Amino acid sequence: MKTLFSIPLLFVFCAYASTTAYAQKEKKKNLWQQLNTPTLKDTTADDYYGSTAMRYEDYVYRSYIKSVQLHDISFELSQPILNLDSQEQLQLSFDDLQADLKNFSYTVIHCNANWEPSDLMSAEYIDGFADNNINNYNYSLNTLQKFTHYDVVFPNSSMRITKSGNYLLKVYDSGDPESVVITKRFFVYQNKVMVNARVSGASIIADRNYKQEIDFTINHTGYNILNPYADLKVVITQNNRWDNAKKGLKPLFVKDHELVYDYDEDNVFTAGNEYRYFDIKSIRYLSERVFKASIDSMGNQVILYNDEKRTFKRYYSQSDINGKYLIKTQEGKDSNREADYCYVKFFLPNDEVFMDGNLYVFGAFNGWACTKENLMKYNPARFGYECTLYLKQGYYNYEYAFLKDGSLEADNTVIEGMHYETENDYTIYIYHKQQGTFYDQLIGVKRLNSMKDY
Repeated sequence: MKTLFSIPLLFVFCAYASTTAYAQKEKKKNLWQQLNTPTLKDTTADDYYGSTAMRYEDYVYRSYIKSVQLHDISFELSQPILNLDSQEQLQLSFDDLQADLKNFSYTVIHCNANWEPSDLMSAEYIDGFADNNINNYNYSLNTLQKFTHYDVVFPNSSMRITKSGNYLLKVYDSGDPESVVITKRFFVYQNKVMVNARVSGASIIADRNYKQEIDFTINHTGYNILNPYADLKVVITQNNRWDNAKKGLKPLFVKDHELVYDYDEDNVFTAGNEYRYFDIKSIRYLSERVFKASIDSMGNQVILYNDEKRTFKRYYSQSDINGKYLIKTQEGKDSNREADYCYVKFFLPNDEVFMDGNLYVFGAFNGWACTKENLMKYNPARFGYECTLYLKQGYYNYEYAFLKDGSLEADNTVIEGMHYETENDYTIYIYHKQQGTFYDQLIGVKRLNSMKDY
């Protein structure tokens, strides 16, 4: 009697479990369909991203333009910053996957501290020609993906910059300034003040284990600043990101020749976590983070090991390059021409489907931007988010960032967590608009690292 009674109970339990599993599967399927069905908001976003209207930020306007880099000519991982009183030069490089020869030109635009065009005419900040051709190019060699590699070094004999400030490098096609291809930000400064700064744990006790505070002073001995509250603008960036930059800081104390910026909240950043990485300098062997590498009719295919959510994991120290990337191939002498392109596949297991925002693969390789190119899609069959990026061979840092609907600042703590021990690079920019002038000078730049300046 006991055995006979247990059979229907077992049947009911199995039926319940099956129904529950089916319901969960259908829920995931419905959520996946919602996430992948174009909505009015998605369509508008696509139109926005596809717009040819010029932006005063790092942006690539053509899908066939890849691997855009702008750095000091002496070091590939450097920031695009020039000392006006030096012979320093920047190098711009990029690939055209259409692999033909185009007539690219470039110019530079002076901007104010808010990255809006200043009131200066080009002749007021450029000595030489305002528009110049990009004449240096090479065709790819021994690669599956054919491309044309372009590069240009400036300032040069044809164009010299005469004023400090924020600048936008603009590349356009076929001699038409309206046919914008690339825009990149860079900086020209003059050392007119001295900036002393340090990174520490947050002053607020509740934030001390998760955030980093940047306190600094500006010494302007010998340089007159009449109204520091109105005439000065200060910006702090973390790892060269601009979406989470700290702006609008005013001196907390004003002394004879010293301005003190020692806040408890206004100059605080979430510390984040050390960056994830992968190495595809060679695809003949599998590096530490590469699960599989192969070649098919589409080209080079690279599958990374599945990542894991690190929100509540303990801090683990590891060397990284603070979100940057390096183009390099081990199977050639000239990485610019011989580094090939690969389809790199990312996967992050996650039972939860984000309904109030989207998840992105995030890093300097895409200009710290959240676009449809690096958007992750939820795969209900694998219970996780996935993304495929077309990247040139090299060494890459990356992380996963969540962008909440309506927000302009990506949150890298939702997946990565945050620890005060994390290494981060910080840059402080000091802008000054002298009374009687019509543009923001960049009178000081201070670069510091949380490991070295803690």
